[in-house]
Amino acid sequence: MDRSNAAPGIAQALSLMETGALRARDLAEQCLARVEARNADVQAFCAFDPQRIRAQADDVDAGRRRGLLAGIPFAAKDVIQSADYPTTYGSPIYAGHQAGRDGACIALTREQGGVMIGKVVTSEFATQTPGPTRNPLSLAHTPGGSSSGSAAAVADGMAMVAWGTQTTGSITRPAIYCGVVGYKPSFGLVSTAGVGLLSPLQDTVGILARDVSDAAATVLGIHGRRFKPAAADRRYKVGVCLSSQWRHASPQAISALESWVARLGRAGFSVSQRVLPQHYEILIEDQGRLVAYDARQALAHERLTNADRLSPRITERMRGGEAIDLSAYLAMQGRAARGRAEAETLFDDVDALVYLATDGEAELGHDNSGSPRFGALWTLLHLPTIALPVTHGALGLPLGVQLIGRYGQDEALLQLAECAERVTRA
Repeated sequence: MDRSNAAPGIAQALSLMETGALRARDLAEQCLARVEARNADVQAFCAFDPQRIRAQADDVDAGRRRGLLAGIPFAAKDVIQSADYPTTYGSPIYAGHQAGRDGACIALTREQGGVMIGKVVTSEFATQTPGPTRNPLSLAHTPGGSSSGSAAAVADGMAMVAWGTQTTGSITRPAIYCGVVGYKPSFGLVSTAGVGLLSPLQDTVGILARDVSDAAATVLGIHGRRFKPAAADRRYKVGVCLSSQWRHASPQAISALESWVARLGRAGFSVSQRVLPQHYEILIEDQGRLVAYDARQALAHERLTNADRLSPRITERMRGGEAIDLSAYLAMQGRAARGRAEAETLFDDVDALVYLATDGEAELGHDNSGSPRFGALWTLLHLPTIALPVTHGALGLPLGVQLIGRYGQDEALLQLAECAERVTRA
């Protein structure tokens, strides 16, 4: 994949536009050219309109639109409502559906001057049945899911950033599979207004970006804040978190994490190990069952009125939810609430945790999108996570890690992740 004409990062692009050395129209045309050249193969975008794209960019260049993201081209996952484009939730039930409004993350990005390139593909209702998107690094492989189009669009240069959502691992996994950064904020930091929710106490809106700085600039930008990297001499303490889930990872994935952590140590980070407490292991098992129960509730209308247009996979998942009674559901929610209340203890003596992100490289084929398991606990606990590609495996596709931070301490985690990205890249 040719990235020789890649756009500058967000901070540099904003600086160049302020001096007049770059126009918003230039960035828009660059992304639009990639969409028109590559989307037939990658199938990241399900809706885009060149006329709308150019009009937004021209408004920025004319000074009619300003903000911390003025002129930055972005995309949004097709479970997020849009005033300009259909919102189909990846389902034939909603083909051509016009919501008539922008979801909060789209509206806020536009308020800060962002240029919306269009809507990108999602798995069916952000669950396990894949859409048509291909991995731009290798078209024969899955891009991951459910934020498949978001990750692929950014990886291929069709957008500088793209909004996605995560219920289990739907930002983390496609980020690594496509070789980009996936930032799942603390639960609630980005409003879910206008998002098709599957599991309301877990669904989190986040961002896919080319690097940590771009991810930070976007999410903080919609809150009116600029990202400030950590001081150059700042060194952090991280703890590698071991759990039963590691048995699912390939030797390559574990080796990639260990090698990356060793580079952190050589760069001055303090590195330790800890074992996940047993009561959190139980929450890993609970997480999938909670999603199944919640999905049956959230998609009640669709299963009652359009059951024949739901995929067998999502139908089977909802049957699993039907087998859970209310007492069991409330017990799981109670354990999750207690886990969140105690989550601060996971960070004793460390600034962040290091964890696996995927089983390994992106799987061959498109019938499955890989396992989301390594995001399950952290999504349920509402903690911010950042997925970073760190090397390549035997197939030449990315392998990566996750950094997990304290709830509500997103800026601190972003600073740590940017520093780690920088010192291990050097």
